[in-house]
Amino acid sequence: MILLLQILQILLDVVWWVIVVQAILSWLIAFNVINTSNEGVRTIWNALQRMTDPLYRPIRRVLPDFGALDLSPLVVLIVIAILDKIIRAAIVQQVYGGAVTG
Repeated sequence: MILLLQILQILLDVVWWVIVVQAILSWLIAFNVINTSNEGVRTIWNALQRMTDPLYRPIRRVLPDFGALDLSPLVVLIVIAILDKIIRAAIVQQVYGGAVTG
């Protein structure tokens, strides 16, 4: 059970980093620091879009439209943080038994 929780925690960490990298890349593209006409940049951007769009799509349906401001990555990061806390508490409970404090 602990191993499965640890694997889930690692997967959440990977998703967190993918979202952070995509956010940074989108800012760099928006401010013309890097150009999407470069094949490598375009490939990375498309791969990140394909990985994160399934996570963002349900949230974008619920959130109101803020124009150019997309808050769905922030919502996903908050959900990941909450899940991470729950998983950490479950791991501690599995290892030490009993209630988790703090």
